[in-house]
Amino acid sequence: MPEIITTKIAPDRLQYHLNNTFGDMVKFVADIGKGVLALGGEMHADCEEMLLQADSKQENLWGANIYPYKEGDERVEYVSLINIRPHQDNREMYIQDPHIRLQIKAIADKLLLSPDDQMA
Repeated sequence: MPEIITTKIAPDRLQYHLNNTFGDMVKFVADIGKGVLALGGEMHADCEEMLLQADSKQENLWGANIYPYKEGDERVEYVSLINIRPHQDNREMYIQDPHIRLQIKAIADKLLLSPDDQMA
């Protein structure tokens, strides 16, 4: 079950999501307007729906995956079906705009684990 993250998540909470989904990766949807994200679940659409119910705007929601045990550019993967938005000039699952990718990375580093944090 996804949850909305507004403050830095504890490593054990992130581990909980790892254990209950894919093992080495957790899906999330970042709201680049509010600087928050929804984390967990089997599909990005679940996180997206949770944020929409919390008054996020669709155009600000972007799907990605975090691999907490990886380093550098391999930690965040900017791919999701919800990212296909021709009306926002994103015609692929991959987020094409580097500015949006930087915003998502900043939110992930702030609320999830930054590269300096240690997983249990």
